[in-house]
Amino acid sequence: MKIRKKLLLITAIIILLPILVGSLLWSDLPDKLPTHFNLFGKANGYSSKAEAVYFLPLLMLAVHLVTIVLVSLDSKSQNINSKVKVLVYWIIPIISCFTMTAIYALSLGYTDSYQTIFSLLLGILLIAIGNYLPKVRQNYTVGIRLPWTLNDEENWNKTHRLTGRLWVIGGFIVLINGLLKFSFVIVLIAALLILTAVPIAYSYWLSK
Repeated sequence: MKIRKKLLLITAIIILLPILVGSLLWSDLPDKLPTHFNLFGKANGYSSKAEAVYFLPLLMLAVHLVTIVLVSLDSKSQNINSKVKVLVYWIIPIISCFTMTAIYALSLGYTDSYQTIFSLLLGILLIAIGNYLPKVRQNYTVGIRLPWTLNDEENWNKTHRLTGRLWVIGGFIVLINGLLKFSFVIVLIAALLILTAVPIAYSYWLSK
């Protein structure tokens, strides 16, 4: 897959945008910022101001670049739908903006829980990815990459059609649950288990 340099530059700038925001808020931010959270959305790990504002976005940029390079080197990248390729470019920028917004909001006292922001982020990503999964053909970097899906095109297609529907439904459930805050941990864990276990079990069943 040819790397789209203009799109890569735009998404890289967006990933690093929180650095500018953090620099503008520098005097208002505390010396320690929450950067790790438990299942209940409460901060249980902190980083220095410099680490949070500068290092985290740079780390996300590194992950972004590695992801794009790996996808571009996939020998079957031509099987990845063009819209899915664009989505790959936007996943890390979205995560960067949501994550850093949550960190700044918590640090400045605008919210006391990471749950709502995390649920919005995860719900949007699940809906977006689930919408495009059925359109992804066999490849080695994007999709449900199991021995039996990679060895059987029909298995791959059926598994991804089912997974796409499940992830869209699961995304809406996680999104709504984040807004209503109904048993956040139970719903989140149950959703993630179902969204991962069911596609694997279904594809394995098809292979047998």
